[in-house]
Amino acid sequence: MDLLSLRCFQVVARHEHISRAAAELRVAQPSVSRTIARLEAGLGVRLFDRNGRQVRLNQYGAAFLRRVDRALGELDDARRELADAAGLDHGTLALASETLLSLTGLLAEYRDRHPGVRVRLFQSTAEAMSRRLRSREVDFCLASQPLTGTSIGSAELLREDVLLAVPLGHPLAGREHVGVRELADEPFIATRPGHWQRALLDRMFAAEGLVPTIGCEGDEPGAAPVLVSAGLGVCLVPAMSRGSITNAPVALLRLDAPYCHRTLTLVWRHDAYMSAAARKFRSLAMERKGRPWPEP
Repeated sequence: MDLLSLRCFQVVARHEHISRAAAELRVAQPSVSRTIARLEAGLGVRLFDRNGRQVRLNQYGAAFLRRVDRALGELDDARRELADAAGLDHGTLALASETLLSLTGLLAEYRDRHPGVRVRLFQSTAEAMSRRLRSREVDFCLASQPLTGTSIGSAELLREDVLLAVPLGHPLAGREHVGVRELADEPFIATRPGHWQRALLDRMFAAEGLVPTIGCEGDEPGAAPVLVSAGLGVCLVPAMSRGSITNAPVALLRLDAPYCHRTLTLVWRHDAYMSAAARKFRSLAMERKGRPWPEP
């Protein structure tokens, strides 16, 4: 059992797919399969249930992954701590967010202050962000919904209203606000389950005993206002976005629903070493608390 085998196992466990794991590791698929087979032979148990290149982590694999995440996380923390102590470089910073454009203003200011830091970004759902944080693949997550897990630290950075966008010719276009029940038959341009917009939409309708009608489902929240302006449905829009919707003329209404807002929260692990680069980023994020953030 060596570090490369454990890294390989960790990536395969995250993707549960040999081809995608091989692409991330930049090695041939047979090499990944052989590495996992050798690891299983050494441990004396199967870690995955197999169906072609698709693999599923079984109970033994899940137990082993918890230990591997912890062990490799400690080694990564040690590397960062020693680099900080020795002043070997300017460090690295890894971030995950549901919408990467939420980070643009903050990262631009951070890079101006610390141009030597290497930054790596991941676009992830809340579930994937929790997984990346647990494996210490990222230093921080910028989340719009609660993340699960132990040893989690967080700080609220911004809270904003969420509005309803409708086409200009829509019967509701002249209104200032609307109730959720009035939208029961309206087709929504929505993100897939797992994204904050969809979670908020489902939660608001469930509070009224309803299920939203989904007219279009995708992973590009920035495209939703354009589809709305074309008359294909209605959508939820963060209030901060109203100034940036210039290529998609729509009418914006307030929703008569409690908790119809979005909260941007910076999340990190309490039990992981926080590098100098990460500490500087958190300090800057707290400086910007409450200030407008770019958003699609």
